[in-house]
Amino acid sequence: MIRKLILSGLFAASAVTGVAAQDDAVSSHFNPDTNRIKSHLFFLADDLLEGRDTGSRGHDIAALYIATEFAKYGLKPAGTDGFMQPVPFRKASLVQESPEFTYQTEGGTLSFAYPKDYLTGPDLMATDSALSGEMVFAGYGIIADELNHDDYAGLDVEGKIVVVLSGKPASFPSEEGAHFASGYQKQSYAAQHGAIGMITVSTPVAEKVRPYQNMLSYIHTPRMAWLDENGVPANTFAQLKGSAYLSEPAAQQLFANAPVSLNDIYAELEEDKSPAGFVIPGTISLSKKSLHSQISSPNVVGMIEGSDPTLKNEYVVFSAHSDHIGFAKTVKKDNINNGAMDNASGTAVMLETARLFSELPEKPARSILFVSVTGEEKGLLGADYFARNPTVPVTSMVADVNLDMPILTYPFADVIAFGASHSDMKASVEEAAGNAGITLSPDPWPEQALFTRSDHYAFVKQGVPSVFMVPGLTSKDPDIDGSKKFGEFLATHYHKPSDDINQPFNWDAAKTFTRVNAEIGLTLATQANRPEWNDGDFFGNTFSKQ
Repeated sequence: MIRKLILSGLFAASAVTGVAAQDDAVSSHFNPDTNRIKSHLFFLADDLLEGRDTGSRGHDIAALYIATEFAKYGLKPAGTDGFMQPVPFRKASLVQESPEFTYQTEGGTLSFAYPKDYLTGPDLMATDSALSGEMVFAGYGIIADELNHDDYAGLDVEGKIVVVLSGKPASFPSEEGAHFASGYQKQSYAAQHGAIGMITVSTPVAEKVRPYQNMLSYIHTPRMAWLDENGVPANTFAQLKGSAYLSEPAAQQLFANAPVSLNDIYAELEEDKSPAGFVIPGTISLSKKSLHSQISSPNVVGMIEGSDPTLKNEYVVFSAHSDHIGFAKTVKKDNINNGAMDNASGTAVMLETARLFSELPEKPARSILFVSVTGEEKGLLGADYFARNPTVPVTSMVADVNLDMPILTYPFADVIAFGASHSDMKASVEEAAGNAGITLSPDPWPEQALFTRSDHYAFVKQGVPSVFMVPGLTSKDPDIDGSKKFGEFLATHYHKPSDDINQPFNWDAAKTFTRVNAEIGLTLATQANRPEWNDGDFFGNTFSKQ
């Protein structure tokens, strides 16, 4: 694809519009080159790279390209092997014919059918998994002392299988609630209390957000985890021997003989009451088989050293994921998920940002670390690996600016920095955006908790104040609705083969977005004090290592 475009004038200069002229008039330290951004994006989204799936040859090509560009700009290698930081992964696939789930009561034995009645994923710890035990219902399965909530209070789940509701109480703040309701957190609470397995039950709210029927499309998706120095998959709990996600009809059967019916529990949820826990009569047995393989996929890390003899030992981090989802399971001719907007665009912006910093006549006081991470589409894995195995001291990373899926199809007039309200980075981002002629807008979708859903959150969990940058929804052109453009991408192209270079990119928007992010990096790298969490902020209190 890229070869045809080169022949047809790929690198011709973008047309200069009134908006572009206005942007160029902005007093800024940086003047991004749209042709460079375009060339990065078009290469990374080419069919040659086959969708850049984690561990694939196509992603390896992308990583090598990024490392080569870093070297071209004179960045210092900051990986564990030159610019590369190889990440070892275990990949697990479920043997689809293997899952079995039985529920035994005094009245007899009931068998649930996979995947009609329940879903289960591959086991990262064992190829043959089996679990049998009594059950205890534990509400949402959440412990949140900060919110005066403990679903395990008064319950004995030692050696038992906990049954929990999907999601979180409606009264929980969205971002804090997303933390407490994550699968990892719920598993950790269960393991801490001695449980040996977990059953998750759908709720009316969960069914509206993500219908059970839609989840059937992902039953063949492998599960991955990075491996520690002992070859153990990270973020797993060995004592939890099995899990399942029940459809609402199957859950009704499980609760048929319980002290409280599922309908009564759902009624409590409607009133935002926390259901009390109780023992569910009977025992369940779960079993399945998984296939394991080991792969490696690299993060790519480059550094521009700061000019201050002391502050150069502090690092402002730019992060962007280079992976995508590979081939689509489709009979159509085009089955490559090119990931042009997700996230070739963010990676292209980061590469141009690196070049701009490399050409500054005087480098900023602090050092700048550029981290291209793998495995984002598999659960923020590469970022988690880097944040927990950093190539610089974790306490020396003062901020992370994350670039993930910027929608570059309209002349935006503002930017959104998810997470800015949690630290004094908000003022820094606002100042930097102003330097690029752009305003900072608040999060338009607080209920989506996007602050917890991209690579920057791996840095947050290591105590690093972070923001996730995307173009805002306000357009400089009154005839263009930025919100509509954003929605059109999500509805039409997100995680589909049509997320390719044939989309109507606005290269002036790409230039503006690059300029904004470069200004943010410069502001953070030159300000007197390192960013700090706001007093009393939940994420700062929970994760800060300072």
